[in-house]
Amino acid sequence: MENTLAKSNQSLQLNRRKFLALSGLAAGSLALPGCASRRILTPTDKLNIVCVGAGGKGASDIDNCSSENILAICDVDEVRAAPALAKYPKAKFYKDWRVMLERERTADAVVISTPDHTHATIAAEAMRSKRAVFCQKPLTRTVHEARVLSQLARDKKVVTQMGNQGSAEDGLRRAIEVVQSGLIGQIRNLHVWTNRPIWPQGIERPPGSDPIPPGLDWDLWLGPAPVRPFKKDVYHPFKWRGWQDFGTGALGDMGCHTVNMPFRALQLGLPRTVEADTSGLNNETYPKDARIRYVFPERGNMAATDLWWYSGGRLPDEFLQTHIKRLMDRMPTSGCLLVGDKGLLFSPDDYGGRFFIKLWDEEDLTPGSQHEAVLQIPKTIPRNRFQGDSGLRHAQEWIAACKGDGTCYSDFAMATQLTELLLLGCVAMHSDHKLKWNARAMRFDDAPQFDSLLKSEYRSGWTL
Repeated sequence: MENTLAKSNQSLQLNRRKFLALSGLAAGSLALPGCASRRILTPTDKLNIVCVGAGGKGASDIDNCSSENILAICDVDEVRAAPALAKYPKAKFYKDWRVMLERERTADAVVISTPDHTHATIAAEAMRSKRAVFCQKPLTRTVHEARVLSQLARDKKVVTQMGNQGSAEDGLRRAIEVVQSGLIGQIRNLHVWTNRPIWPQGIERPPGSDPIPPGLDWDLWLGPAPVRPFKKDVYHPFKWRGWQDFGTGALGDMGCHTVNMPFRALQLGLPRTVEADTSGLNNETYPKDARIRYVFPERGNMAATDLWWYSGGRLPDEFLQTHIKRLMDRMPTSGCLLVGDKGLLFSPDDYGGRFFIKLWDEEDLTPGSQHEAVLQIPKTIPRNRFQGDSGLRHAQEWIAACKGDGTCYSDFAMATQLTELLLLGCVAMHSDHKLKWNARAMRFDDAPQFDSLLKSEYRSGWTL
């Protein structure tokens, strides 16, 4: 592995002029005939995959694709990449994903498991070069980035999947069928809560700087974000989630999981208004706790709906909690509760894989798999046919779709809209009043001062 790292480091010693020349060459060459990303795959073919991000979630994302050819692994941190490189010794190593995408011309697909602020730039370039994309949640850090990826996915017609693995669960798909059957009636209130943040938030930027650890390219880690000095145990690894320049807080981390099922079941789309009540927001990190209210207009035959989001220990009111406490004795640290005219649907986990039903003339919540009325509801949504845990099944669904064998349940057509919904809540935390969202014009009609938060200003050398 040392030889691989040494060769990679030598290849990355590009001055600015050489890199710009390389980038220009890539822009002109990726669309040339003969690029292997245009090859037609069959279900028996092996997918050629390159992976960006090898530590943390990246490690499991790579493992979930181990049935295919892992051509290359990219990570700005050699130390965190080392276990993956040892596990996949044939994979080439890169620190700069731009160089990897240009050089690994036979790559069919890209797996992106990096901090939120780098998702969009990598995914956009991958799609422009006609590669399929699997990108971790949340799909982007800003609304503008979500819109760009949505358009690229439509234009390039590549296979896409966001990494909210609960989408692979049979229980989630069954819950959607139950809600859409009308069993619990019109849903006018929806409550979702999480145990996040489990990292520091509500803090200011620390002064000074610390030595950059060996093997970490801090400038590449920052990517398109504004330059700031490295501080030990403050940003990298994992604690970046709470920092506004890099992450999307509790909403971005868990909303793509816990809001996933009701978002689909209620066909929520985008809200009419959004407002937030928080413990206070500074210009650096997200607040320690928040309650956010989204208001959705009527949608076809569905009633107007309020979505309430709670983080940092906040929970729905005591009346709603009583139904759950009869079942579990205490409130779970995360969950989702749909309140309908005819009853309740409650999911007690992050992924929506389990759910319980209580009609208003019933005393207790009953597992959805045992409720007599649920058993009569037909299955209308195809199930994920793969074996293993939800992460593996979710990845295998994407791999099969790349080979023309099925479709992705969390493709960017869905994922960009779910991501945008959550990111509007991140923006609302900056305001002390209700914001009116104009989805068509991508602006706040009554608060233009917050429109700047919908788009990132990338630093020099980085573009979307």
